[in-house]
Amino acid sequence: MNLGNNLDILTITFYGSAILLILIGLYAALVKRSLIKIVIGLSIIDSGVHLLLVSIGYLQGGTAPIFSPAVIDKNPVMVDPVPQALVLTAIVIGFAVTAVALALVIRLYRHHKTVNIDEIKNLKW
Repeated sequence: MNLGNNLDILTITFYGSAILLILIGLYAALVKRSLIKIVIGLSIIDSGVHLLLVSIGYLQGGTAPIFSPAVIDKNPVMVDPVPQALVLTAIVIGFAVTAVALALVIRLYRHHKTVNIDEIKNLKW
């Protein structure tokens, strides 16, 4: 089997998995009526986007961008660290947003005794 063919299949698998995660999260966020399921769906979308960005930033045969005399002499192809750094930052921000959203869901449940979005929408102030 050809090594290039295996890498193409691997790349398609990563892209497909990322798109599948995004679609599953989108389904949960748009169709489900429970606020907790909606927050979980948004978190799954976030994970899919992270996987997609890391997959796009992958470079076949690339090495870590660490400059040392042994690496500089060989003149290798280096991977761009910016997508990885952005995804790491986005993971931390996504965790904080999920925590705040779940805290709001808890407050809504304590006040209205339900997490169903239709019941909360129909309540009067």
